[in-house]
Amino acid sequence: MRNTVRQELVARQLDEQIAARFPVGQRLRVLDVGMGQGTQALRLARAGHSVTGLESDAEMLSSARESLAREPEGIRERFRLIEGDGRDTGVHFLPGSFDVVLCHGVLMYVPEPDPMLAGLARMLAPGGLLSLLVRNADALAMRPGLDGDFGAALAAFDTDTYRNRLGLDVRADRLDALRATLAGIAAPLHAWYGVRVFTDNVSNEAELPGHEELAKVFAAEDKAGRTDPYRGIAALLHLCGVRG
Repeated sequence: MRNTVRQELVARQLDEQIAARFPVGQRLRVLDVGMGQGTQALRLARAGHSVTGLESDAEMLSSARESLAREPEGIRERFRLIEGDGRDTGVHFLPGSFDVVLCHGVLMYVPEPDPMLAGLARMLAPGGLLSLLVRNADALAMRPGLDGDFGAALAAFDTDTYRNRLGLDVRADRLDALRATLAGIAAPLHAWYGVRVFTDNVSNEAELPGHEELAKVFAAEDKAGRTDPYRGIAALLHLCGVRG
């Protein structure tokens, strides 16, 4: 449920931003940094865009290759996979090479994200879209609090680090800090959304509901992710900056 909601909401929000910035039918040059299994990258390739996936984890890269191998030839031809670190985009690409750069679920593993973000912004052509999905540091107390772990909830108010469900100690980001960073790298914040307001505490083992009920889940999460004050307490924040 949690990953399904994440992918569905990010897809809706990303499509909305792309439609608002680019002509209908334009084949965009997309870079997905830390693409994981390639869910969003493959979806955009199926929509007709030229996609480059950059991934440093060998297991994730193998999974993405397997998924790509099952796609029609036309999609495979416009999809490129590269093994590499998102902090080294300048090694692989020239500045201004992409219309859209995705960096979803990556910054929490980067101790000092500002240099990486500056590098991602340089990859964008003028008017290009930078899409970031980050853990919301202003909502770190929500998950333990709703689980009844009030000691952990109290501790979460005074930190921007947390232990994720993989057992790794990682970091979260605050909206205001990222807003300032994006302004400083000439890709100011254009829009932002919350992701997983209501479903963050659902068990990983929980089965998906039926189609009609799942549609209601999506609708409620979509509405909350666009509405104050709900979006401010979402587990994840989806930020969209535009290259000046």
